Amino acid sequence: MTSSGYGRTDSDSDRVLHLAGDPDAVARARRLVSSALGNGHPLHDDCVLLTSEIATNAVVHSDSGDGGTFTLSVSYSADWVRIAVQDAGSLDPPFGWRPSSPLDTGGRGLLLLEALAHRWGFIRETGTNNVWFEMHIDLLNPAAHGPQANLRVAR
Repeated sequence: MTSSGYGRTDSDSDRVLHLAGDPDAVARARRLVSSALGNGHPLHDDCVLLTSEIATNAVVHSDSGDGGTFTLSVSYSADWVRIAVQDAGSLDPPFGWRPSSPLDTGGRGLLLLEALAHRWGFIRETGTNNVWFEMHIDLLNPAAHGPQANLRVAR
């Protein structure tokens, strides 16, 4: 779907990409989200930013970054987006931490998720972490636009 296709909902509204767990894969994850949503989608910029954060976390903080892989799933319609990154797991669950100094260059990814996403969370099972977020255009009634609302969810 390109930016000219914004607003359409069709069978191409789910995308899944399997990526090597290296830093270059984060840029590929951003490009997939940008391409899927199109520049004209009102949630484009925030979704690309948050994708970058959770993909980076998969590479830096999980076994995906030690020669493993991670999977990016994007499900979307004209008024909602759900993005998930499933990584190769880690000893500890994903958690938020604050940078020790305002000048630190890291430590804000999950804080950004908390600030920008309408819903987000993580699931740890079978040795993997699946971090996901949802964005909705209708802020007054986001439940009406999620994956349960007549659209399939990428798995």
